Amino acid sequence: MEPLISVIVPVYNVEDYLDQCLDSIVNQSYTNLEILVVDDGSTDGSGALCDQWATRDQRIRVIHQANGGLSAARNSALDVMQGEMVTMVDSDDVLHPSAIKVMVEAMLKNQASLVIGDYTPFDSDSEPSWPTQGEQPVAARFPQHRALLLIFYQQGLTHSAWGRLYDASLFEGIRYPVGQNYEDLAIIYPLLLKCGRVAKINYTLYGYRQRPSSILGAFSPKRADVLDICENLEQLMEQQDPKYLKAVRSRLLSAYFNILLLSHQDTKGDYHELQDRCWKGIKRLRWGCLLDKNVRRKNKLGVLASLLGRNFLCKVVGRDYQPKA
Repeated sequence: MEPLISVIVPVYNVEDYLDQCLDSIVNQSYTNLEILVVDDGSTDGSGALCDQWATRDQRIRVIHQANGGLSAARNSALDVMQGEMVTMVDSDDVLHPSAIKVMVEAMLKNQASLVIGDYTPFDSDSEPSWPTQGEQPVAARFPQHRALLLIFYQQGLTHSAWGRLYDASLFEGIRYPVGQNYEDLAIIYPLLLKCGRVAKINYTLYGYRQRPSSILGAFSPKRADVLDICENLEQLMEQQDPKYLKAVRSRLLSAYFNILLLSHQDTKGDYHELQDRCWKGIKRLRWGCLLDKNVRRKNKLGVLASLLGRNFLCKVVGRDYQPKA
């Protein structure tokens, strides 16, 4: 019998996009699904839409709760899920029609604990660009330590919660930190430590909607959560797992650059203390990252720009800087 797959959909004020998201899930070619839709205190019509969908498809279970944020919504579903495997879908995004089928097959064939698919960005004026009919998914597999290095060095793998299929046992004893941005980065290390093997599919399975009002669309001091997470990871690697230390420092350097440049663009706020923190971190890490052959080219260019001074980095390099995770 086909394994039951839990699909977790956290929902908050997305009535304009929810129908498209849920339609892409209920019409998956893989049908043995448990669809857990968590209405996280929506104040628009999203909660009512969730209930309407539950009357159309018996696989949908709706959880209504007071607003607690993305982590709290995902955690509520993780607490009650029954599936052998689980995938996350953000409620303004969409799945390829065969996304779950392709990931399940890759997990079973490769005896993996985690399967990661490619994603394609799109906006509300366009549709996702799915693979052509002749393209076939091909999976590369590697051990968890290699996956962690690729994620921390930002080399083709991301820490995103969505666009992947997990063995449900990975979440035993692990939950997303409530009230924190970059919550998926915060738990990627303990999750992958429990993996035996990871499979990466070079096939677009997930449509990621880009919205100006999303978390990554504008600067907020809460985005500095990424600094706390990466600095905590650095301390952890120093004490427990030094083989990942250089890679984590590369990721932390990216975070310092990101927050410094984005906060500099926002002239309405006073972020001097935060910017000083980032600049101090850049100066501390830049030489080690410059000499690390695995650090991505973008970080090394940022290091070279920083040698010309903080003003040059912020005013010249940051002028055309775009938000990144």
